Amino acid sequence: HYNSRNHWGHLEGYSRSLPPHLEIEAGDVRDPFQVQKIVQDRDYVFHLAALIAIPYSYAAPQAFIETNVTGTLNVLEACRRARIKRLIHTSTSEAYGTARYVPIDEGHPLQAQSPYSASKIAADKLAESYFRSFQLPVVTVRPFNTFGPRQSARAVIPTILSTLLAKNPTLRLGDLRPVRDFMFVRDTVNGFLLAAQSALPGEVINLGSGKGWTILQTAKACAQVIGAPMPRILQETRRLRPKDSEVWRLVCDNRKARRLIGWRPQVTLRQGLVETAEYIRQNLGSYKTHLYNI
Repeated sequence: HYNSRNHWGHLEGYSRSLPPHLEIEAGDVRDPFQVQKIVQDRDYVFHLAALIAIPYSYAAPQAFIETNVTGTLNVLEACRRARIKRLIHTSTSEAYGTARYVPIDEGHPLQAQSPYSASKIAADKLAESYFRSFQLPVVTVRPFNTFGPRQSARAVIPTILSTLLAKNPTLRLGDLRPVRDFMFVRDTVNGFLLAAQSALPGEVINLGSGKGWTILQTAKACAQVIGAPMPRILQETRRLRPKDSEVWRLVCDNRKARRLIGWRPQVTLRQGLVETAEYIRQNLGSYKTHLYNI
């Protein structure tokens, strides 16, 4: 949103190559009037606005409700009024909580194990209600753990890669046992575009690789990709989730995405790590590897 330096964040890196017809408008999804203005006269809307840092949700749960729930309500209502052709709503695999079975399909129960996941479940249910109540043509896309260049340094893969590239002697992490399904950002984007083109309104579609990696396995894969020795790993208490809040296993069942929209992942974890590591290497000065910000 607006800031005194007129800074667009990561869009700054693209500002000179952006198509001339592309408009960028700073704003806040919590403002219903501005959301209505932006949505007006659009055909397709991709709703990706959210607070996503899970550790921060323990400290500021109200901010997550205001942004992820009320913000989603504003988008839904604006799209209903504007009679858009398709709204793509972004969910998260965190909505499933710790898997009761794997791979996780779209029928898996939703379990709120953090304020963040609770806010996203509420947003998903609002989207469902607008489809059922007002026939809003909304499709919910539920990506698993997306990674890639420009990802927030709060995420685990940028944390690991930036620490290794900075040659820090200690890698500070939380629990090493949780299993995550990592998917490169290019595959995620392709899934969103295909969902906008092909999915029927009201559908919920998982996007994930179908493979699970523990955090420890992921750290070793990162070290292997950049040819660095594994540093000492220090488990920090402040990086741990509360005991009953940790999500232990997330592995995607992506058969519905393959069947309905013709999507399948193309980029392996190793290939994605190579691209991500190269971006971080070129921008290492932007990463504060000595700090942990929630």
